[in-house]
Amino acid sequence: MTYDAEATRQRIFQAATAEFAEHGLAGARIDRIATAARANKQAIYLYYGGKEKLFGAVVRAKMDEICHTLTLDPRTLPETVGQLYDWYQEHPELIRLLLWEALEAGVQVEGEQERRESYRGHVDGLLAAGLPDRAMAQDWLFTVLGLVAWNFAVPQVRGLILDEPDHERAVARRREVVVELAGVLAERMAGATSRA
Repeated sequence: MTYDAEATRQRIFQAATAEFAEHGLAGARIDRIATAARANKQAIYLYYGGKEKLFGAVVRAKMDEICHTLTLDPRTLPETVGQLYDWYQEHPELIRLLLWEALEAGVQVEGEQERRESYRGHVDGLLAAGLPDRAMAQDWLFTVLGLVAWNFAVPQVRGLILDEPDHERAVARRREVVVELAGVLAERMAGATSRA
């Protein structure tokens, strides 16, 4: 049987995603990642350069996954926000990774320039859709992302406020509200573009 470097790299990446989502950067252990990936620790250093770089690669890849599927268009904002909400629900590891990154990495983030460019692309898309200026487009993007992500960042607060013991019903209820609010935002965006 021949060694498949790409398969090993993928197993390491998947194991690291789970490990970092569960334990964060400081709590993650290379030996647990290696064991879960059925790889040796040297392969992790060879392919990723160490724990910090592996963490950065995982966060960047997860961000790319969502950013490349996201198209913000004021005319279809409620549908897009609904899809984004569903994506976060199906991929809870991204919120956990971002929270760990915020807690542990400080202001400087691994792959910052690439991630910034990705967000700039979305801001440019909003400008092309008619928002009058860059600052407004940036604010709208950050607001939409926060509107969705906060639901998954603090599920305990969601439970306390909604007083809904059934998790699935609470998530469905929040989805409806978030999509409805996105419709209100879309109307405001349309008003802003018509005044531009």
